[in-house]
Amino acid sequence: MKIAVIGVGGLGGYYGGLLAQAGHEVAFVARGAHLAALRGKGLQVKSVHGDFYVAPVRATDRPQEIGPVDLVLVCVKTPAVDAAARDALAMAGPDTVVMGLQNGIDAAERIGAVAGMDRVLGAVTWIAANIEAPGVIRQVSDFRRIVLGELDGSITPRVQRTVEALSRMGIAVEATGDIRRALWTKFVFIAGFSGVGALTRLEVGDYRSVPETRALMTSLMREVEALARASGVELASDVVDQAIARIDGAAPAMKPSMQRDVEAGRPSELDSMIGVMVRKGRHLDVPTPTAGMLYASLLPGELKARTAVS
Repeated sequence: MKIAVIGVGGLGGYYGGLLAQAGHEVAFVARGAHLAALRGKGLQVKSVHGDFYVAPVRATDRPQEIGPVDLVLVCVKTPAVDAAARDALAMAGPDTVVMGLQNGIDAAERIGAVAGMDRVLGAVTWIAANIEAPGVIRQVSDFRRIVLGELDGSITPRVQRTVEALSRMGIAVEATGDIRRALWTKFVFIAGFSGVGALTRLEVGDYRSVPETRALMTSLMREVEALARASGVELASDVVDQAIARIDGAAPAMKPSMQRDVEAGRPSELDSMIGVMVRKGRHLDVPTPTAGMLYASLLPGELKARTAVS
């Protein structure tokens, strides 16, 4: 299968590298020092599942040079989704499938607004990986999982083809007839983890057992659960308990990517993790006081980070 990967951070670099190793024809859309490193020395992956190299690497900052592909994986962080959707459109043919792997709950709609909703599959992934240096990806989680599906809940031939292609990476890949439920279920976990982690700026092992902080995180997760139900998405009755159990089972030194960006003074996914909760709460008339407090606390730093890179 011809596959384009937009965004070669931890997510795109790791999955793109595995796809290339599995025999797919993979092209990467990247920029800056990372692009130069990929072109010059290839892609190096350091993983708890085994290190590997991919060289040579086809990488460009001009997606139109790649031409039509079968599958586009949009692996940028949420602030860059709209620009990535335009890149995806430049590589779209009549049967191209476009799939975003962002945190949050609205990436598929944002991609579809630019690239066409008829091309979009919904997807959610569980993995921990980051850029260690230009051209070097470090993947640190035992878990590596992708769940995908049509936004209308049908299991179509293109879903089956995509599952088959991605399964060649040797990770857990599955189709679902309720991708929105999968997205919101992960959002309960990742919003709580990211929001409280970014606020405390500590490793998860330092705050998850503090009763007051644990209550704050649980409150944020409950607000996500309420928003999901108000949006017509039925989650498991113990969805928050499951999310807290995942927090308790995480490696003590773990930090989510949004927290790492906040600590480094980089623009983060604050709007797509916490701000979206505040906006949806107003629209759906669902109270989100915890999300509002977190958003107000983190927004000044976010605005400063955006100004620094503009």
